[in-house]
Amino acid sequence: MGKNLLIELSKQFAIDIINLCNEKKDCKKGNSLFNQILRSGTSIGANIHEGNYGSSRADFINKFQIALKECYETIYWLEIFKETNLISVDDFDVLYKKCCKIRTLLISSLKTLKKNS
Repeated sequence: MGKNLLIELSKQFAIDIINLCNEKKDCKKGNSLFNQILRSGTSIGANIHEGNYGSSRADFINKFQIALKECYETIYWLEIFKETNLISVDDFDVLYKKCCKIRTLLISSLKTLKKNS
């Protein structure tokens, strides 16, 4: 159940990030920065999904750790975008909360996985 929730949340988050970047594609001052968040924000779900099909427990844990690092990077970019007015406070709040929820689930999953290893 936890895995499915994590997959669904991270997939929807990736879609939200893609939509944000698509809305901002004509933003000259932030164009290369939006490419950064596009990569990190979509990588979260890709690594979670890949981890679920890992070849070993260690591979599974590694993919979840990568996804967690991508969460932290995405949060960084969201904060930068908010503080430079590249995104609205409302957009920031929604995306930040979603990313933090995914991060919390990843941390919990990793603790359980490492404890049971």
